[in-house]
Amino acid sequence: VQLVESGGGLVQTGGSLRLSCAASGKTDRINVMGWYRQAPGKQRELVATISRNGQNTLYEDSVKGRFTISRDNTKIMVFLQMNDLKPEDTAVYYCTAVTSSQFWGQGTQVTVSS
Repeated sequence: VQLVESGGGLVQTGGSLRLSCAASGKTDRINVMGWYRQAPGKQRELVATISRNGQNTLYEDSVKGRFTISRDNTKIMVFLQMNDLKPEDTAVYYCTAVTSSQFWGQGTQVTVSS
């Protein structure tokens, strides 16, 4: 499975961004999809995940109520709508997909200026 993210960029505090991730390859085996992020000097952390049928989602506490994860199984894509962005959201955001293994995209930079 190959994953390609897009949609990152520079935004001011309180702004919004929508990240997209397109999957290719053996996509029929994909179960959970999600987003992680890694800020400078910090470990990679879970942001949000979504089940195969989209019914179940999980969010890291600091993004609850601000971020929304969704997926389109016809296009094999996952999205992260990020609203009310804060400087502490600044990080490289990675798309992930899980089959019997876990796959990662190359990441997209999100920078929130104060």
